[in-house]
Amino acid sequence: MKTPTIAAAAALALTLSACATAPEPVHPPDAFMARLQALCGQRFEGRVVSTDEADADFRGQRLVMHVRDCAPDEVGIPFAVGEDRSRRWVVTRTGAGLRLKHDHRDPQGEIHGYHMYGGDTAGPGTATRQEFPVDAESIAQFRAGGAEVSTTNVWAMEVHPGEMFAYELRRPSGRFFRVEFDLTGPVAE
Repeated sequence: MKTPTIAAAAALALTLSACATAPEPVHPPDAFMARLQALCGQRFEGRVVSTDEADADFRGQRLVMHVRDCAPDEVGIPFAVGEDRSRRWVVTRTGAGLRLKHDHRDPQGEIHGYHMYGGDTAGPGTATRQEFPVDAESIAQFRAGGAEVSTTNVWAMEVHPGEMFAYELRRPSGRFFRVEFDLTGPVAE
């Protein structure tokens, strides 16, 4: 009886490993949501990294996101700009992908201004980045309120675990707003 050579043993191992079941690929929106949910209960400080002059007020404020309202198919993220705590992003699973809505309320919890506007992902995106073009309901809301400029909005979120979370807004007219949050160290308040 011959003893198998190292090369033969390696070839056999390679052949057997090819027969092993490969893990199921993760749908990018599901992977993105899992990354977002991994941040639940934590607060992170951010800064405006875009240069549009329209965002000067934000640059002068402390920006904090709190990944707080977590459920299997939805994550709510209050976004504080200085003392203004009227903003909350809501990311929800849909049948085809994800939805981003902007929940705006006054200190008493009453709806004010534009509310629950946003959109659904138009494609699978990636595990780290999802884009949300403005939806028809939001376009109607913006038009009714005289904000025609917002009818072409595309929002995006990114999650790079242990590094950075980003929120951004783009318009074809050249408008670009982006805030990046440092995920290397949660903040207490």
